[in-house]
Amino acid sequence: MELELSNWYKILAPRSTVLISTMNKEGRPNAAPFSFCMPVSSKPPLVAFSSAPKRHTLSNIRATKEFILNLPGEKMLSGLWICAKPFAPGINEIEEAGLTEEKGKKVSVPRIKEAFGWIECLFKSEIEAGDHFIVIGEVVFAEIKEEGCLCKTGNLDLKKVSPLLHLGGNEFGLAKSVVRI
Repeated sequence: MELELSNWYKILAPRSTVLISTMNKEGRPNAAPFSFCMPVSSKPPLVAFSSAPKRHTLSNIRATKEFILNLPGEKMLSGLWICAKPFAPGINEIEEAGLTEEKGKKVSVPRIKEAFGWIECLFKSEIEAGDHFIVIGEVVFAEIKEEGCLCKTGNLDLKKVSPLLHLGGNEFGLAKSVVRI
């Protein structure tokens, strides 16, 4: 079946979903969900995500040079949707969503306590890509809650933690099992 080009990316579903927290230059927190996100390098450790140009997330990163990828599980889905709403600049989406801020370990941006893991980043570069910008961050700290981790390598126990996977629109899946070959 041929897809409309406006929907081509849905073929790549499911996509990992993250809730990116930032702060504006006045120190007000922000959080927004993203599913166009991926690791891009191991040495140095780099991660990238794609953002529309008018997102508060992008302007905050440009101003402060820091961000955190919060890894949400199923219990955070309703908060994720609240954070996706078009709030005015300076509104704290983390509070609006009923989520809890925690101090970042290596960056000044707050992380979200309810997440099962966090990837703290310093802004490295950005690339204009069509109607979006690809933001590249250097990972300076990564952590998974102990109850969700099998070992220090970061492998998740999917019986304890179910990462959200974006299928498109308002549909999400949950990573619940591992297949080995």
